[in-house]
Amino acid sequence: MATPDKARPPSLIIAGVPPRYRSTWWRMFFSGIWLVYLIEPVVYLFRHHYGTLYIAGALAILAAFCVIYVLVLARWHAPARYSYAGLAALAALAVIASAAYGGGAVALWIYVSAAAGLLIPQPRLAVRAVLGAVAAYVLFSWLGHVGVSDFLIMLLPTALVGVAMIGARRQAALTRELAQARETVAKLAASEERLRLARDMHDLTGQSLSMITLKSELAAKILARLPASPERDRAAEQVNEVARVSRQTLHDIREAVSGYRRPTLAVEVIAARTALEAAGIEPDDDPALTSVSGTFDADAEAALAWCLRESVTNVIRHSGARRCRMRLTRQGGELSLEVSDDGRGYVPGAPGAGLRGMSERLDAVGGRLVLGPAPPPSRGSHGFRLLATVPAAPVRAHARDGVHA
Repeated sequence: MATPDKARPPSLIIAGVPPRYRSTWWRMFFSGIWLVYLIEPVVYLFRHHYGTLYIAGALAILAAFCVIYVLVLARWHAPARYSYAGLAALAALAVIASAAYGGGAVALWIYVSAAAGLLIPQPRLAVRAVLGAVAAYVLFSWLGHVGVSDFLIMLLPTALVGVAMIGARRQAALTRELAQARETVAKLAASEERLRLARDMHDLTGQSLSMITLKSELAAKILARLPASPERDRAAEQVNEVARVSRQTLHDIREAVSGYRRPTLAVEVIAARTALEAAGIEPDDDPALTSVSGTFDADAEAALAWCLRESVTNVIRHSGARRCRMRLTRQGGELSLEVSDDGRGYVPGAPGAGLRGMSERLDAVGGRLVLGPAPPPSRGSHGFRLLATVPAAPVRAHARDGVHA
């Protein structure tokens, strides 16, 4: 047996899988544990002494149903097309089993109802799907001649489990939104603290260093009027050194303050989302706007951040849009910020001061600005799109350490 790597955390050795997969395994476990109640249909098969092929077909259907059920419920947050495909497969297997094996297979509709409640994100559509599962249960129970007592015993779980799963999905969504709101508040607080530190650094030390520089220059002039002597020359040299160090320190502080004030995509997308929601416009922002922030040249990111701020301001003021889409894509050696809306559309003409300012900022870092109508087919000929592109040079080492050249 191989000796576990002592460098790895004990939790990874025990779990045997990376942390990002561990939650999926737990969800699969808690989704699959309820499948133990399908033992009753299996017992039903063997109790009635059906043929071998008949029983093998039923077990194959049950096995496929269980595998699909566990997979789709463990990844209920996956894109809707995968969830709907899994739900359709479960419903199809339940129909086949109920039609071929009668009342012994109607219990599968409880799981179809649960899957419908959890996998469908729209509450109204989920309720309709749950009611559809209940109707299918009633129909196949009647066709399979299920006894009244057994029918009533399983009718209530078929309906209530689906409704409970709708509530569970809604609760999970609210929890996720709360976590995102807390993260947003934390980022805004950090940004505000950075600005406060920048102001304090500039106000408290900038004035003092400016005074030291001025006094040093004044002392150098006074020394220059004294009779020449070695002591005067040494004193003048030291005073000039003090003035030089003071000027350099003041320059470094101003550079640091400029770095603190430099906008970033991570902060600007939070402010953009808040402003759009306050204006009644639905924001659709890309997670890459936060994850990529800080990974490429700070000046290029600042230019994109200014473009994001200005373009969202234009959407709020002029577009009359209901939805604003913000995306960040990497292609080759470039990063592109796309901001589009479904508002009044693109009107060719002389660009305003804001657009000219964006173009100038992008030119300064080797980027470019493209304006035009939002692309079809999602918005047809309506809407406006802004595309800002900058070189995707990696962040400089000294910039990562917090020192900006």
